[in-house]
Amino acid sequence: MRIAIDAMGNDNGPAPIVKGVKMFLEEGHESTVVMVGDRDRVNHAMIEEGIGLSHRLELVHASQVMEMEDKVADLREKRDSSIMRLVAELKEGRVDAMVALGNTAAAVGAATIGLKLITGVRRPGIAIAMPTRNPDRPCVVIDMGANIACKPQHLVAYGVMASIYSAKVLGLSQPRVGLLNVGEERSKGNVELRQAYELLEQAPINFIGNVEGGDIFSGDCDVVVCDGFIGNAVLKASETLASTMSTWIKEAIFATWYTKAAGMLLSGELQKMKKRLDYASYGGAPLLGVNGVCLIGHGRSRAPAVASALRTARESVTMRVNATIRENIERMRKSVRLKAVGVRTEAEPEKGSAAG
Repeated sequence: MRIAIDAMGNDNGPAPIVKGVKMFLEEGHESTVVMVGDRDRVNHAMIEEGIGLSHRLELVHASQVMEMEDKVADLREKRDSSIMRLVAELKEGRVDAMVALGNTAAAVGAATIGLKLITGVRRPGIAIAMPTRNPDRPCVVIDMGANIACKPQHLVAYGVMASIYSAKVLGLSQPRVGLLNVGEERSKGNVELRQAYELLEQAPINFIGNVEGGDIFSGDCDVVVCDGFIGNAVLKASETLASTMSTWIKEAIFATWYTKAAGMLLSGELQKMKKRLDYASYGGAPLLGVNGVCLIGHGRSRAPAVASALRTARESVTMRVNATIRENIERMRKSVRLKAVGVRTEAEPEKGSAAG
């Protein structure tokens, strides 16, 4: 299996990515990683890390980089950027999956334009596994920022795609899918949410109805569906809360000599909790709905998160996540009972682009 990764997408340059790639390759599987980026800078990072190119580690040169302040429209001016080269590797069949780091809007735009959408999917969605009270049962939230203005049919497709991902990659049987709303009653929310509720009831998923924000972390739901505006706000608030909680815990531990002693006794458990709260430890988030396995990673990802993203990409290919999504969406399109879902047919292209 061949997986490509954007070596220029980290805020700290290629070094953390090269280190993460090395960790991934040392796990013993037969995967090949193709790093895409500036040849000189990546080679320098490889020398620092003590690794070289081989049949399992390749490098594709890209002369440009999409910076964090760049807009999606700048992709036209940066056709030789690492993200554009990365998408080309997957589109042209030279790799089986890709991992994009850094500028999320650019990654979503490049993947949507270059790979196109699965027939029947109107908008791609970023799915992120959030920690819950049950350490073995994360909750997948979709969408986390790819599409800020969702229609009911977009939310239905999100529910189907995330349910498949949760089952295939996370190993959850019959994932419980909830629609994020201001209350559990089916009458809650605006017109779009009420329509989405009715359509999700008909979809081939284990839909449990409306859920509230707290259900993301309670462990009572496996998939939470929402638009990208709300999802991104949930993500950013959760990241900041996790960081703030870590600071509070550290302050409490170092408050007195006996709390320090207690902290030493609990150091192992505290490290486990810190890892569960750390966004960077979860690696990449799948961009579901595009024609190809595409993982989106944080620009501040450290080496373990990079290795985790590569691992998730490999698992997604192995478990045929995209093929299963395609089969289920096609089944929905052909179902008379689900015509109200409004998934696009070949003869009914939707105006607009997921890249915005």
